[in-house]
Parts: sequence; structure tokens; C-alpha cells
Amino acid sequence: MSPVGPCVGGGVLRWGRGNVRAYVSRNLRGKPQQVDPRRPTARAVTRWILTHPDALAERYQLQLKTVLASCPELDALTASVRSFATPGTRLDAVTAGLSQPWNSGVVEGHVNRIKMLKRQMFGRVGFELLRKRGLSYS
Repeated sequence: MSPVGPCVGGGVLRWGRGNVRAYVSRNLRGKPQQVDPRRPTARAVTRWILTHPDALAERYQLQLKTVLASCPELDALTASVRSFATPGTRLDAVTAGLSQPWNSGVVEGHVNRIKMLKRQMFGRVGFELLRKRGLSYS
């Protein structure tokens, strides 16, 4: 059964594939249609920022420029992401990470222990028992 809608002149119009096709060919074909510009999704903008500018299609580069012009925070983020993507920066960061005497191993060990305790204590008494268990390890 076709959906029914009001028709110009007070009649009833049945919306079927043939009626829609006839309406389009009679009234819309050959005439320029105004396209409603849609804002890009957050996922699309993220992809454009993370893609190397040389590998990004020209239409996406233009859309990204439009988005960045309207949001200075995203413009600063893009500059930061692109500066990190240069090869020298990554090599410097890795070299510094491997050559410095500091590391976060102790902190990560405590975080791992706390997460293990939380998993063991799930559904039990509450924070007081967790606190006693945590203090007993110290």
C-alpha cells in the first residue's frame, strides 16, 4: 500500500515510485538544484587533520581550510599534530625516551595493582575495604 499525502488542489496523492519519478522528470530535471551545504562530521575532520596534506584530496583540503578558519582551537591542534608528524620530532622523542634516566614504571605498577584490586573487589563492601586492602600492600 502506498503512503497517501495531500495534493495541491485538495485531492489526495499516492506516493509511489512512478509518481515520484514523474514529478521529478516534470518539475526538477534540467533545473539547477540548490545543494544544502552540510557541516562535516567530527570523524571526517579528524581524518583530514591526521592525513598528510599531500595525500588529501583537493576538495577535502578546501573543506578543512574552511573548518580551520572558523575554529582557531582546531587550527592550533592541526599545527601541533602536523609538527609532531615531521620525522625529526619523532626521532628526537624516541631518543629522549630511551636515554633519560626517568621512567614511569613505578607509577604504572601502582596503577596496575589498584586496577587488579578493583577487579577483585567488584561487588563487595565498598571503598573502606578497598582502602584497607590497598594499605596492607604498602
